[in-house]
Amino acid sequence: MLNRIRPALGRVLTPIGRTVARTGVSPNAITVIGTAGVAAGALVLFPRGEFFWGTMVITAFVLFDMLDGAVARVTGKISKFGAFLDSTMDRVADAAIFSGLMIGLYRDGQHGLAGVALYCLVAGVVVSYAKARAEGLGYTCNVGIAERAERLIVALVAAGFDGLGVPYILAVALWALAVLSTVTVGQRFATVYAQAKDDPAPKPAASGPAPGSGASAAGNEEDEENGERAHAKAGPQPRR
Repeated sequence: MLNRIRPALGRVLTPIGRTVARTGVSPNAITVIGTAGVAAGALVLFPRGEFFWGTMVITAFVLFDMLDGAVARVTGKISKFGAFLDSTMDRVADAAIFSGLMIGLYRDGQHGLAGVALYCLVAGVVVSYAKARAEGLGYTCNVGIAERAERLIVALVAAGFDGLGVPYILAVALWALAVLSTVTVGQRFATVYAQAKDDPAPKPAASGPAPGSGASAAGNEEDEENGERAHAKAGPQPRR
């Protein structure tokens, strides 16, 4: 859903990427630093119930992480490994965010809602994997109402407002994410099934550059959403 704004986002990030590139920092270093910052904020602050400050730290590093693709493009350091690293680090960041929420909620005695956070974590992994596996078989799977960008925005906005004392907002957001992520998995299964019926023999994996690294605040899940950001492409990319 947020993929439509990525071209505009790319135009904004490119000048910033040029400035960052002058420091000599590599796109892969930006990816790793951004993920480490997100994980630290989520696993240190969220479990202590500091949802507002945890959200602030995570958002800052998510925005920093968005620069990896821009720096890769302006420096010409676009690579398949960069795409692989970015996609993998996105999964680590997502797991850290929802794990931190789950621990914080469990420690606060909200055991049921902690279980919903766990479900959102698992569902997000399935959403991303479904797309990656489908594309590995040669099918297209660019569908889904709740891709990575949308999931991160909803989770972080709700966590931030919860930290400010807004009642029920985190519970509503997590339940909504659980439902929307389930729907997204169903959409992707249906899309691939329809293609597989017409072409039962699996296609070989594409040999071109993998979707990659670098692009967005919430994300890019997927590309998914990011699905993923793209060291490997010359423009901003959807995520898994």
